Amino acid sequence: MKNIVVFGASNSRNSINQQLAQWAGQQLEGAQVKVLDLNDYEMPIYGIDKELASGIPAEATQFLKDIEEADALVISFAEHNGNYSAAYKNIFDWASRADRSVYKNKPTFVMSTSPGPGGAGSVINIAKGSLPYAGADVKGSFSLPSFGQNFSAEEGIVEGELKAKFDAEFSNFKEAVYETSIEA
Repeated sequence: MKNIVVFGASNSRNSINQQLAQWAGQQLEGAQVKVLDLNDYEMPIYGIDKELASGIPAEATQFLKDIEEADALVISFAEHNGNYSAAYKNIFDWASRADRSVYKNKPTFVMSTSPGPGGAGSVINIAKGSLPYAGADVKGSFSLPSFGQNFSAEEGIVEGELKAKFDAEFSNFKEAVYETSIEA
């Protein structure tokens, strides 16, 4: 059984990105899905002076451990002012100080969504470009615009063309996830 770690890169209790990531993780048949909540990794804002004075916080070490235990990752990025949320960026900054290869070369599916028509397109482009430098083996991406109109908790992505785009991108990720068990 594959262990999939999913999370919305947001600290909102009602994160639409968390909902989208969980749904996507459930699209992998026979997988055990572990949902991370960024609120469980809350730390002081990263700074070299804090690192030198106190070392790497236990929360950053736990985040890295949770990633290490996964066979694959699904991350849905919230967009704050065209970029990563501060909560995600801070966790990433601390974790990358402990291990530059935060994502351990795991097959990774990156997503984003927003209430508006842009679907958090800026942040997904940033993620696709930068995550490989942090050890993410990006196997696909998808941006869902207008979350409230195009997603239902019961059905997932409800708009036909968007669902077809998701399925096409996600199939590459699925192949990579299940291919690793054949090679092992």
